[in-house]
Amino acid sequence: MRNSMFKVAPLAIAAVVALAACGKKEEAPAAKAAPAKAAEPAVVVIKIGHVAPLTGGIAHLGKDNENGARMAIEEINAAGGLKIGDTTYKFDLVPEDDKADPKEGTIAAQKIVDSGAVAVVGHLNSGTSIPASKIYADANVAQISPSATNPKLTEQGFKTTFRVVANDNQQGGVLANYAADQLKAKTIAIIDDRTAYGQGLADVVERVAKEKGVKVVAREFTNDKATDFNAILTKVRGSKPDVVMYGGMDATAGPMAKQMKQLGIKSTLLAGDGVCSPEFIKLAGDAAGILHCSMAGEAVEKMPKGADFVANFKKRFNADVQVYSPYSYDAVYVIADAIKRAGKTDRASITAAMPATNYPGLTGQIAFDEKGDIKGGAISMFKVVDGKMQYVSTVR
Repeated sequence: MRNSMFKVAPLAIAAVVALAACGKKEEAPAAKAAPAKAAEPAVVVIKIGHVAPLTGGIAHLGKDNENGARMAIEEINAAGGLKIGDTTYKFDLVPEDDKADPKEGTIAAQKIVDSGAVAVVGHLNSGTSIPASKIYADANVAQISPSATNPKLTEQGFKTTFRVVANDNQQGGVLANYAADQLKAKTIAIIDDRTAYGQGLADVVERVAKEKGVKVVAREFTNDKATDFNAILTKVRGSKPDVVMYGGMDATAGPMAKQMKQLGIKSTLLAGDGVCSPEFIKLAGDAAGILHCSMAGEAVEKMPKGADFVANFKKRFNADVQVYSPYSYDAVYVIADAIKRAGKTDRASITAAMPATNYPGLTGQIAFDEKGDIKGGAISMFKVVDGKMQYVSTVR
């Protein structure tokens, strides 16, 4: 019996071991975790408004401004947008038409505010920019005009109002000095279209001309929708002025030049930036050669990268630069610069960052004074020669 027990015990032990082995599950080697993908930066679209006349007699100037702003936005977006932290911001242009009408200007401004736009480029005209500025100020929306020159725009005390061109105190003074010193005028007749821009510019020319000893022999008024100037010009012809200064836009100045020629008026036509455009030459036809005019900024042909801008603009829009598209282009980049420096995209932060602007733009170094006017603004003079605008000089 004892021998039998010793023989059985090893077998029992072996069975127990075998059962234990059968009950144990084999574990697969642990799989290696895939490396975590880096989170892609969020892309946020923010709106920038643009307001100008897109219909009516000076729609070509409004579209020129809009295209300048659009080109800047497309460039910024194509380059990857504006990166702040882990977020990439891209811009969307919100265009509005103010029809060059003050009432329409306020309606357009309210639409821009309601759209959620964080800033606005515009308006083209002083007459629309001034009433619209109150709406932007109330909503804390930074407004940068690329072309409104009436001094009142920045004299209202709004912290949201800026412009990237010189104002009419400077432009009117340059025009009057040009008449006296370059054209050697002894007498001048002044006509304006009764808009904030046209009358404001004409008033400065009249004041400075008198200070320079140039006699003002006539002061006449029309409106910005007029096409027949024969009655006014007949009065002017009687005074035989050396220079006829017109405060208004190219849509009315073109027909006026034609009628001056028809009436045999030999005077030089002197005008501001609203007339200093290729469209004037088209409208005036063979009478265009009487024009000498100013632009409240540096001439695009004198900008270091001006030729590239003109070529790119033509390629993108199949249109020639009119007057201020380089300035609306720069206005967008100034807004982008303010956002980058603020590190935020809300309206208040953008407005707060704007006074410290010191941006090397296409049109020159852009910085603002305490009113929101550009520092060191330029006035460029042109004359029409052989059917083209020919640069004369720049005054700073």
